[in-house]
Amino acid sequence: MTTTFLFTNHIVHLLRSVTDPLVHYGHHFRRTVHTLCNFQALLTNRILQMGELADIPEENFTAEERRKHRVFQELLKSVAGLEECLMQSGEDEVDIVAELLTKGASGARGDDTKSLKGSVLDWITPKGQNLVPPLARNVKVHCSFHHEWTGALLCPAGLDWSNSETKAKLQSGEIIVTGDQWPLFLYANYHYDPEDPWNGLFWSALLAYRHIFTSPSSVDKEPKATRSGNARIHRMTQVMLPSITYIAMQIQFALTSSPVFSHTDMVTDSERFYNSILEIFEDLDEKQEVDDLTVWQIFPSYLTAQYPLIKNSVLARIQQKRVQMKEVFVPDGGGV
Repeated sequence: MTTTFLFTNHIVHLLRSVTDPLVHYGHHFRRTVHTLCNFQALLTNRILQMGELADIPEENFTAEERRKHRVFQELLKSVAGLEECLMQSGEDEVDIVAELLTKGASGARGDDTKSLKGSVLDWITPKGQNLVPPLARNVKVHCSFHHEWTGALLCPAGLDWSNSETKAKLQSGEIIVTGDQWPLFLYANYHYDPEDPWNGLFWSALLAYRHIFTSPSSVDKEPKATRSGNARIHRMTQVMLPSITYIAMQIQFALTSSPVFSHTDMVTDSERFYNSILEIFEDLDEKQEVDDLTVWQIFPSYLTAQYPLIKNSVLARIQQKRVQMKEVFVPDGGGV
């Protein structure tokens, strides 16, 4: 009885020690690792794999199972003490961990959705002009294919929004747009070249990475916000591919008439949209184009700047001595 009591107290202590990081990392996880993750299912299945299925070779698992395992490993690396906590916990404690992560993830999505809703309307409005008819910030019923501007941006690349017949079929629902029919707003200058489909893809100004990861005020200039942005908090120095997908899904939702975000919404088909982009990011045949996206210069200088060492500083002297030692060292044991 005493042993059980002490063990339970140990688990409670571990959970308390990681509570704040779990909620905090839930925010970051949603934006940069996997947006549509079901934490309850992820934790339950991966704990089983770590235990009962630990001896099964990795190649015996499906590609989807291996992907989920990579996501799980990313989670363990990010929260100190979490692996120990999970392996010593019962179902109730695992449920608490999943609940805390979900709380953080949901908060991030809600905050970003609310923040982007009005900003997107500002970005798509031509300078010095008004949208005709105007679009209300808090009413989405007139968005999507019901409005000329949002309809043009959501129109699948390869379809001609200026064609009256195409436009009418999109508005009536006769043409059903699935999530793997990517919209024109993903392209730089909203231009799609069917002969070179990678040209400009994911380089659209609407994919306002800075809005979420530095500050809303930094979209067009260096940030002025006094609070640290998400990039600085999490020490991000380059674009993370899943976060591009996250932002694309947020912009898609902002342009649609759907009042509430749901990854199972068949109108936006958000889940297929998200997964289809992730799949191309993981396709080795597309590695060159995908790698180019990660060098997107969107972070402020204080995150990426490389500063020269001050002459005669401690660090400079340490590095200088190390170079000297390497120059006189010969691998076979000899010296000069």
